[in-house]
Amino acid sequence: MKAKLFTDGGSRGNPGPSAIGGVLYADDDKIIDTFSEYTGEGTNNQAEYNALLTGLELAQEHEIDEIDCFLDSELVVKQLNKEYKVKDTELAKIFVKIWNLSQTFKKITYSHVRREFNKEADAQVNKALDKELS
Repeated sequence: MKAKLFTDGGSRGNPGPSAIGGVLYADDDKIIDTFSEYTGEGTNNQAEYNALLTGLELAQEHEIDEIDCFLDSELVVKQLNKEYKVKDTELAKIFVKIWNLSQTFKKITYSHVRREFNKEADAQVNKALDKELS
């Protein structure tokens, strides 16, 4: 089965309280599943990576074997596409988990999208942060 995954991560302050969110879509654009989770203190980039990791784990649970991933973090996309090196040790740990998990899919792509095209995933992040911080 083929799917699209939109993920986002954010922190209020950098580092600060962080959350992740995402939406998994079937090929016909119907929502398969969503996630929204407060993750504690962290940086924006850590949240972006953790959101993707969680989204890929969710895709695996739904037996997705081909996935197109869309993130509004250009850094994460360029690192996963091997255009940039991962220099931060904390990000490198999550990168390796994602890389290993990505090997279980028949096909996987990572694409950068502008923030305005990632509104649903962003809303999941803010839902988790608002719930935790209110």
